[in-house]
Amino acid sequence: MSSEIKTFKRIYIVLPVIIGLSVVGWLFYREFNSTLFAEIHFSMQLLAGILLAFLFMFGRDGGLIWRFRLISDRSLTWRQAFNVNMLCEFTSAVTPSSVGGSSLIIFFLNKEGINAGRSSALMMSCLFLDELFLVLACPVAFLLFSFNELFGSTTLFTSGIKLLFFALYVAIAFWTLLLYFALFKRPEYVKKILLAVFRLPLIRRWRKSVETLAENMVHSSGEMSRKPFLFWLKAFTATCLSWISRYLVVNALLFAFVMRGDHLLAFARQLILWVVMTISPTPGGSGVSEYIFQVFYADFFSVAGMALVVAFVWRVITYYMYLIIGAVLIPGWIKKIKN
Repeated sequence: MSSEIKTFKRIYIVLPVIIGLSVVGWLFYREFNSTLFAEIHFSMQLLAGILLAFLFMFGRDGGLIWRFRLISDRSLTWRQAFNVNMLCEFTSAVTPSSVGGSSLIIFFLNKEGINAGRSSALMMSCLFLDELFLVLACPVAFLLFSFNELFGSTTLFTSGIKLLFFALYVAIAFWTLLLYFALFKRPEYVKKILLAVFRLPLIRRWRKSVETLAENMVHSSGEMSRKPFLFWLKAFTATCLSWISRYLVVNALLFAFVMRGDHLLAFARQLILWVVMTISPTPGGSGVSEYIFQVFYADFFSVAGMALVVAFVWRVITYYMYLIIGAVLIPGWIKKIKN
């Protein structure tokens, strides 16, 4: 293994782990309860819940891999789709959530044999489908539950989260509309908007890259807009399968640790959590995710601090696992594309 790969692994894998564990350790120290671990008993329910959580994560990745196969018109083999998905998840885990792995989909697809123009269209299609799910699912949650139920007890922190959520939701809805026009209606107009925005002084340095992306988008959007309704229905079904499976991981863990409360409400709060996490400044939301989780789900447990235990297990399954998979997968993948 080259020294570059070793350096990359050491810096970008260890850093988010240190951040996440430091925050969890601080929270445990602040909220230590001597009866906490006495309340955790090994049982078939605990084992079944944790196994179910892993099963839902497989469903989440299965949905994304299936979607890569669908939107590429099966140009990607199952193995290639697996590689692209895991590489995206790894880059999401080692970069701030506001950057995410989606920005590198074009690179990963291109290295798997799909030309740059088509890779741009596929990347935008994935982004559009993900954002569309959030835009459609959030109003359903607000139809089922009140603001106080979704955001928990009214405190200064939860009030701030509420304002942040609605600001982000509006931004995501606008971004989804922009992607819709780029893919199906007026890619030329979207190109002009992007180039105008990237004339601003602070982001001017990326204008050349955005110009290339916009050109590829215009040339390839025709292909995606001509896809039949059934194609998009299948792709959106795969997207829904992925997101719903991701959210159900929490329900499985709440079942494992014998929570009190409504499972449907626990599921709906995941929508709020994931929208807020999109602007986390730490790699993969390390520290931020654990803190917000234990605030959002503390009222589901009778023992103080139990939500933090579940938050840690949740991050092991949904986050740290991808750091390990990426560390194993990346060296061989880099060697392959170099050859």
